[in-house]
Formats: sequence, C-alpha cells, structure tokens
Amino acid sequence: MEFCPKCGAMLLPKDGVLECSCGYKENLSADNSDYTIEKDNIKAEENVKILGEDIDLGPGVTEICPKCGHDKATYELKQTRSADEAPTRFFTCKKCKHKWREYD
Repeated sequence: MEFCPKCGAMLLPKDGVLECSCGYKENLSADNSDYTIEKDNIKAEENVKILGEDIDLGPGVTEICPKCGHDKATYELKQTRSADEAPTRFFTCKKCKHKWREYD
C-alpha cells in the first residue's frame, strides 16, 4: 500500500498510475500485480457495527433506579454548572434504561 508524500492519503491505482485525491501522481513499477483493488470482495455490511442505545458503555455502579427499583446502573459525569462546582452525575438503569441525574 502506497501513501501520498504530499497529503498522506492512500494512493489508488488507475490506468497504470497511482493517483491521490490531492492531484499527486506516481507511475507504477513494471510489476503492478501488487496494485489491484477488487470491489466485489468488499462487503460493507460485514464491517459495519451498529451501536445502539441498549449497549452499556459507561462504568457500572450500584444505584437504585427510581422507576423500577433495579440496583445496577451506568453513569457519566458532565460539568453542567460553573467550573468551581461539582459535576452532575447522570445515571442510566441497566434494566429499564431510565435516566436520572444526581447533584453533589
């Protein structure tokens, strides 16, 4: 795989020349068998992972949900007030996905 010396993007083969989107061009060597792209073998569906709302990305904590009473939640900290005040904790119940906040 070759990269453009001007902008760092990947050089793609086209008509015996490696081309970059910035306009840089470089001639291929005599043995250009290393420079082939087969789009038929690329399947985007297999490489894409969709992360939904139901994936717990935050750290876990023992906290009682005010909606369902479940005792496991994830949380994140956000600075919602001035910098000299404590951040706000936002909890999400692992069972019912209810969200609530808590201040210090």
